[in-house]
Amino acid sequence: MRRRRFLTGALTAGATGAATMGGAFPKPAIAQDRIEWKMVTAWPKGLPGLGSSAERLAERINQLSGGRLTIKVYAAGELVSPLQGFAAVSQGTAEMAHDFSLYHIGQMPAAGFFSAVPFGLIPSEFNGWMNFAGGQELWDELYDAAGVKPFLAGNTGVQMGGWFLKEVNTVADLKGRKFSVPGYGGEALKKLGVDVMPMASGELFAKLQDGAIDGAEWVGPYNDLSLGLYKITKLYYWPGFQEPGTGLECIVNKGKFSALPDDLKQIVAAACMAENDLTAAEYSGRSPAALATLVNEHDVQLKKFSRDVLVAFGNASSEVVQGVLDNGDDVTKRIVGSYLKYRKTTLNWTRVSEGGFLAARDLGFNYPTG
Repeated sequence: MRRRRFLTGALTAGATGAATMGGAFPKPAIAQDRIEWKMVTAWPKGLPGLGSSAERLAERINQLSGGRLTIKVYAAGELVSPLQGFAAVSQGTAEMAHDFSLYHIGQMPAAGFFSAVPFGLIPSEFNGWMNFAGGQELWDELYDAAGVKPFLAGNTGVQMGGWFLKEVNTVADLKGRKFSVPGYGGEALKKLGVDVMPMASGELFAKLQDGAIDGAEWVGPYNDLSLGLYKITKLYYWPGFQEPGTGLECIVNKGKFSALPDDLKQIVAAACMAENDLTAAEYSGRSPAALATLVNEHDVQLKKFSRDVLVAFGNASSEVVQGVLDNGDDVTKRIVGSYLKYRKTTLNWTRVSEGGFLAARDLGFNYPTG
């Protein structure tokens, strides 16, 4: 209900603002009042899901503002390198960026808690923490010193465990392998002897093909199909412990955002909120067919990590999270503490709600297949 009221208010404000501009000023004044922003992204041009989400978000802002605020989207490398979006927005090179906050943990160790934490929150839980348990306020505080205002703008859902050139049957099989994975998941794998080499998505195919890496984790079937990693290896592992529901961020230069009229501020916020829902729906809607295509048309083998490997992942992830907490400054400690408190609280509810239902649905009784 709260979300619907907010969206309705923002949409009304945008429509009213556009109507007011059209009725109160002559055309030359309208042109002068138009604002043009640049949005840099971490995604290759034309990438489904992540890339189309950024394009959709920009177009929604353009439309809701009646053209008063227009956003030009730049693919990775067109204006800045794929992982430099935060710096570009902070420094004013671009007004907006679209990426994952986990890309920034080298500069801000707590940033990844607003994207994905190994064995952390699934999307429904994550949105609950962000909107109703103080997550957004802590995120605002973390980015404030850099002059950046963050918004949630999508979620990929639970990701896959990645593509491997050789099977992973035991924890020992991981030692010495070169694997591309970002964020805290990469930090956890380092503790198990993996040589972690995070790479931008546009590099993964070539690096995997020439053997520079032994495996790569990207997102899930929808994006992995488009990258073509199945052409190099057929070993596709699950579950993706490292990213159980990865939030996308749209970040805005705080000075530029503060200078906007109030209705345009609401339009930006409402557009991000709408895209947060729509991107999650896109991944839920597109991933099943993409997985079927990988398996049925490209002979991909779905391989489940063994219990021993998953437990090792869990123990290593615990060490990483504890390290962020122990070594963090005040705001980092409050972010991690809030996240862990919410995770503990929501575990029982998820176990008896979504977990209980999914276990019951998978009992194997007869059910129409259409």
